[in-house]
Amino acid sequence: MIDAISSFTTRVTGPGTSSSVSLENAPGAAATSGVAPTSFTEVLADVASNAVSTLKASEAAAISGVEGKASVQRVVEAIMNAEQSLQTVVAVRDKVVSAYQEISRMAI
Repeated sequence: MIDAISSFTTRVTGPGTSSSVSLENAPGAAATSGVAPTSFTEVLADVASNAVSTLKASEAAAISGVEGKASVQRVVEAIMNAEQSLQTVVAVRDKVVSAYQEISRMAI
């Protein structure tokens, strides 16, 4: 879970310039977009879309396993990937909620 989050590395090119985000080791990151996202919103959208596609793929693998078209190993691997993606999404959501609560407690 933390490995997926920590695989996102950011590099700021300097004050007043745009930052670039490298999605190294992120599963499916290069295959889906081809270009690294440049904003925090795009990174979150990319993470969410990757999680959704992983969950859909694991669901398809589970259905194939029930039908006898996929091996048990393939089904288990797909479900483990989906579980890891879901845990990553939940961890990011918890951090966003925590940050929002912290900001809302700040005195103006």
